[in-house]
Amino acid sequence: MRPAIQHSPLIVADRWEDYALLDAGAGMKKEKWGPYTLVRPDPQVIWPQQGQPRGARWDGWDGLYHRSEQGGGRWEYKRALPDDWKIRYGPLGLTFRIHPTSFKHTGLFPEQAANWDWFSAKIRTAVAAGRTPSVLNLFGYTGAATVAAAKAGASVCHVDASEGMVKWCRENAVLSGLSEAPIRTIVDDCLKFVRREQKRGRFYDAIIMDPPTYGRGSGGEMWRLEDSLWELLLECRALLTPSPLFFLINAYTARLSPTVVINLLAELFHERGGRITGGEIGLPIHRDGKVLPCGIYGRWEST
Repeated sequence: MRPAIQHSPLIVADRWEDYALLDAGAGMKKEKWGPYTLVRPDPQVIWPQQGQPRGARWDGWDGLYHRSEQGGGRWEYKRALPDDWKIRYGPLGLTFRIHPTSFKHTGLFPEQAANWDWFSAKIRTAVAAGRTPSVLNLFGYTGAATVAAAKAGASVCHVDASEGMVKWCRENAVLSGLSEAPIRTIVDDCLKFVRREQKRGRFYDAIIMDPPTYGRGSGGEMWRLEDSLWELLLECRALLTPSPLFFLINAYTARLSPTVVINLLAELFHERGGRITGGEIGLPIHRDGKVLPCGIYGRWEST
């Protein structure tokens, strides 16, 4: 039985209190991260900056990221900021460590809260029915999705090729009160790990992945999205239990559209039924009510 398919409108992460996208324009975005305000480049922001003279900067920021023409960039600070600080996502009781990195990131993608809300509800429903769902989070980065799933009651396996990101995930788990939660953190190439899990006979009720456009595994293996994603999806399908809950793909690359992700999931689950939805994910801009698109998602869920 083929799954039902729905091309959904953009979903918005609008339940934050400690984070806010204050303004965006002229290639930059101004954000509140707890007590500090940061300004960073964003390639999606191609509309002009309102309320400022042409070429002027916003005021009222604590840190501003300057991109270098040679790649990378640097932070400029108006006052001394701590090396890291914490923000909380109240609706799910999660706390995250924030640290401005040399590549402009902070360790958290706040738009993903819309996905955390969605799969947390599905996990809690399964837990209420007497089930402890097992979740595999691939390319798990600093573990926001991992701690959200664990907080909802799942056992989680978190995999990333970067030892530093896996350590950050462990820190976020402790901050969110999950030091004793059933979370496995693994430093490994995701495709190789999935194949090993098959040989070990392990299965999962749900899979989350956020594949990069390019990347290298822990052993230097090259990852190219267009060459490797379908192979990974097939290997992941073999890890699903007979009654899986969901399969979530996030993507931040212009190489994929929501329709492509929907089509991949439709091919992957063509005999399982269920429901597939996909679309853009974004953040509300407080100044004028626009929405900043921040990537795409595709979801398969059992019905």
